[in-house]
Amino acid sequence: MIDAKAAGRDAPTPTPSPAAHDEHHGFWGLALGSVGVVYGDIGTSPLYALREALLHTSADGVSRADVEGIVSLLLWSLVLIVTVKYVLFLMRADNRGEGGIFSLVALAQGAMARRTVFVFVVGVLGAALFYGDAIITPAISVLSAVEGMKLVTPLFADYVVPITIAIIIGLFLVQSRGTGAVARWFGPITAVWFLAMAAAGLSHINDDPEILHALNPLAAIGFLVDNGLLGLTVLGSVFLAVTGAEALYADMGHFGKLPIRVAWLGLVFPSLALNYMGQGALVLAHPEAMENPFFLLVPGWALLPMVILATVATVIASQAVITGAFSLTRQAIQLGLLPRFETRHTSATQAGQIYMPRINWLLCLGVLALVLLFRSSSSLASAYGIAVTGTMVLTSLLAFVVMVTVWKWPRPLALLMITPFLVIELVFLAANLLKIADGGWVPLILAGFVAVAMWTWARGTRILFDKSRRESIPLRDLIAMLKRSERIRVPGTAVFLTSDPETAPSVLMHNLKHNHVLHRSNIILTVKSATTPRVAPHKRTEVTPIDDDFTLISLTFGYMETPNVPLALGECRKKGLKFDIMSTSFFVGKRTFKPGTNSGMSKWQDRLYIYLARNASNATDFYRIPTNRVLELGQQMTI
Repeated sequence: MIDAKAAGRDAPTPTPSPAAHDEHHGFWGLALGSVGVVYGDIGTSPLYALREALLHTSADGVSRADVEGIVSLLLWSLVLIVTVKYVLFLMRADNRGEGGIFSLVALAQGAMARRTVFVFVVGVLGAALFYGDAIITPAISVLSAVEGMKLVTPLFADYVVPITIAIIIGLFLVQSRGTGAVARWFGPITAVWFLAMAAAGLSHINDDPEILHALNPLAAIGFLVDNGLLGLTVLGSVFLAVTGAEALYADMGHFGKLPIRVAWLGLVFPSLALNYMGQGALVLAHPEAMENPFFLLVPGWALLPMVILATVATVIASQAVITGAFSLTRQAIQLGLLPRFETRHTSATQAGQIYMPRINWLLCLGVLALVLLFRSSSSLASAYGIAVTGTMVLTSLLAFVVMVTVWKWPRPLALLMITPFLVIELVFLAANLLKIADGGWVPLILAGFVAVAMWTWARGTRILFDKSRRESIPLRDLIAMLKRSERIRVPGTAVFLTSDPETAPSVLMHNLKHNHVLHRSNIILTVKSATTPRVAPHKRTEVTPIDDDFTLISLTFGYMETPNVPLALGECRKKGLKFDIMSTSFFVGKRTFKPGTNSGMSKWQDRLYIYLARNASNATDFYRIPTNRVLELGQQMTI
């Protein structure tokens, strides 16, 4: 289970709230920044969404009703899913200003008297599906942009995949250096991208003004009624238009609700709507444009600049997904769902800029594999959508729990509110499930691996915690025994890290057994994760003196924060703790595992847990402890 008591984009110092960001950067600066980070993914959907939807109707030639109906489906999907559900409704379900599926999990669990399997499973599945989306997004986005080069000259046809691979490798290579130097340009470049899309679409609406009929939702309903199963198949491609909507909610804490809403309603949505209607009018007037209606919107002289701008926009969108994967991984680590992975901060001033080498290269390998396997955005489109629809359905389920448990809405009212969204999303999910055989299995398998890993890690950690508690002696009993014994005392302070403050830490026992000494001052330190994204510094520390020799300290960090133990211990001076880093030694246990005969898990899960543990970074790096102040004591355990 997700254990907030035992167990995103932050630096060791607390990150300012959205309101503080508003004061420092200005409202319009935040709105512009959100255009680059929040809307990069959804902003590249016009490259392929309408084209893929029209392909399903091209066997007998596309009709006027088909084009108007599909464009209407695109527009009203943006209205209902993005505008109504996310922008207007779901952003109200914030956890102290933060959004995302783990924020919903934390809200739901914080309001319940006990942890529930339902909330745990929904949270894990939602997070796992995000990783599937994070691998597909860079592949399909960059491929679709580079494919525009074939319209510049057919000579580029054989170089689309190599160029795509080169761009993707370059994108992942620069992650370790941070994106601070170029991130300030993400918002302006993406804003130019949206304006260019709007201008291109607007210039062609006059090709067939009847495309404005798509603004009527009856055109969308009529298309679905008239086409039956084919309409459901088309919906699977229509959904490509709203991929990236989850970023609205997940990045809420970085920009604030109002800047994100203003950016959507004032720039992003109008630009998307104009572009889709322009593509539709172009296809009505020139059916042969169905091959690539997006790039054929622009005149010949503007084609190459548009391809270049599209490529840059897709790189920015991919960057946002990659950093989102880093943030989500850190939150999962803090909530006890994944082992500690190496995390590097790439900026001294920007809290959100982190780099996780192992996650970065796993994502890179996954993206490259998809490019080489599918080789075109049209083929890859079949794999796209299932992960996103699944995440949206799970988000709606968690939102219902939050409405009932946190907002205290009556169940009938909560059902009345969430049912329309669930129905729409379940229809989209059913439509995308039709694509499983054509590539939809890819994100499901990826998500399945991640979900099993999270489940195994959470379960194995709980088993080891219970086993360790059974085999340990109570801390206060040990202290009483030490008072009756003659121990050599050495100067300085010893800090013993433990996950269970009620029992004697194994590293303390090993130190007594092998070194036969006790420090003048001993701190039993527990690091916890809260159900809130951040914890105020004055609430982070809890100091409980046990006697003259031992002090119990609890440090609590938000699930979006990176723990910095020395900095937090320094704050304990305000509560009377005498702490000097230069006279302090940190004792950290280094566990190695081997499979046991009866761990409570299957053998394959034992091996998976051991593999994950071997690939975890050590506590010294994770907790930002100076390496020259650490003593690691090894311990072998069976699981």
